[in-house]
Amino acid sequence: MAKQKNVLPGFNLSLGYTLLYLSLIVLIPLSAAFIKTTELSLNEFWAVVTAPRVVASYKLTFGASLFGAIINGIFGLLTAWVLVRYTFPGKKIIDALVDLPFALPTAVAGIALTAVYSTNGWIGHWLEQFGIKVAFTPLGVIIALTFIGLPFVVRTIQPVLQDLEAETEEAAASLGANRWQTFSKVIMPTLWPALLTGFALAFARAIGEYGSVIFIAGNVPFVSEITPLIIITKLEQYEYAEATAVAVVMLIISFLLLFSINGLQWWFSRRGTAGH
Repeated sequence: MAKQKNVLPGFNLSLGYTLLYLSLIVLIPLSAAFIKTTELSLNEFWAVVTAPRVVASYKLTFGASLFGAIINGIFGLLTAWVLVRYTFPGKKIIDALVDLPFALPTAVAGIALTAVYSTNGWIGHWLEQFGIKVAFTPLGVIIALTFIGLPFVVRTIQPVLQDLEAETEEAAASLGANRWQTFSKVIMPTLWPALLTGFALAFARAIGEYGSVIFIAGNVPFVSEITPLIIITKLEQYEYAEATAVAVVMLIISFLLLFSINGLQWWFSRRGTAGH
């Protein structure tokens, strides 16, 4: 039997190019951050990364990113469901609007959100009457991170829903399943891996977000100051080793969280395969 020819180069050459590319783009820059941090002693490193102001920024950055990703997981699933399962006037326009946070410069997004949610903005003025302040608070940070993370969830779930034919739901209903049973036993086992992937992408994107947050956050220390701003501030003050020390902590925490999420995704995929 003749050996099938591949369009791309052989495995060894392709793997070599892949490792070279990943090394140049990902591994070497990340390694440089760790190497730069070694200029600090262990005590100096610990003092930098555990400073009260820095710890407060960790809590806000990771907490707001988590809340934003959870909100996007819920409403991103709903948005994808509407775009796939229903036909209505203006559907293509709404579908295109989902990608707007991808195309919009982050600084423009931050200015727009601040204009809308500030105390004299369209929505902020109305919310202030109920004692809710958005701009220059942690709530504003969550809104900004939710805004930039929505497309990751919708675009990850949408193809899976398109492959999940409506006849599957009709078959479950014909066998006596109610709506909740159909959703929890038939639809969600298929959607869980995609939903977790979208959640992880939105979460990872939110952790490193800077441009759209600094305007609406107000950058008040211990209140609305995010960790990327701490890093930028230290770089502007030529404290490069301290900046990379904070960056390394963010990198390690982000890796551990994403590793856990990917582990859950793998577990749901295995369970779904075993179920079939």
